[in-house]
Amino acid sequence: MEIGGLQKTTLIDFPGRLAATVFLCGCNFRCPWCYSRELVLPEEIKKQPKISQKSFFNFLKDKKGLLEGIVVCGGEPTIHPDLPDFIKKIKKMGFSVKLDTNGSSPQMLAKLIKEKLIDYVAIDIKLPKEKYKEVLDANPENIEKSIQILKNSGINYEFRTTVVPTVHAKEDLIQIAKWLNGSKRYYLQDFRPEKTIDPEFEKIKPYSEEYLLEIKKAISSFFETCQIR
Repeated sequence: MEIGGLQKTTLIDFPGRLAATVFLCGCNFRCPWCYSRELVLPEEIKKQPKISQKSFFNFLKDKKGLLEGIVVCGGEPTIHPDLPDFIKKIKKMGFSVKLDTNGSSPQMLAKLIKEKLIDYVAIDIKLPKEKYKEVLDANPENIEKSIQILKNSGINYEFRTTVVPTVHAKEDLIQIAKWLNGSKRYYLQDFRPEKTIDPEFEKIKPYSEEYLLEIKKAISSFFETCQIR
């Protein structure tokens, strides 16, 4: 497991917690609109400056009593077999842990929940269920399992979708909302056209706030909370 970045303070990434965010290298998806290519593409990961685990845990030691939580994201954290041990060390230092994941590893998600290693989970729902195989060559059944595990887990969670012109139309978001029907929280995130895996996406203009509000209005009834980020 390689650490490719550390955001030392965040007030927005872990709801209700003053937190830091640790970025793990590597991902099993290749979303062309992803703007973290330095954590996803092997040739970019090689060039990305790394942070040793020793340095990371020394940072946490210095922040005990100041920070409340740690966000573990990527890339995709659940591809790493040693993720549970990594999080155990964080928990032993007294921090709450939030996991950001694409939901592709329900087995790892279930293990982390069973061992009480995570306090909050955010799953990025990339597409309507029917389009995962077509667009990302990914197994939608794994995403479905992760969704159900999370909804039945009793821990805090959210689902979110980065809304990308040319990828998502309003109807796609309605289909996602129906798939996630009854979930606690769902967030629409506007696309950022920067350092994308497919450079063509850097030319795409994000949707307007008005259009996102229109989508939100159409899907809010499916969730306890539905907001735009």
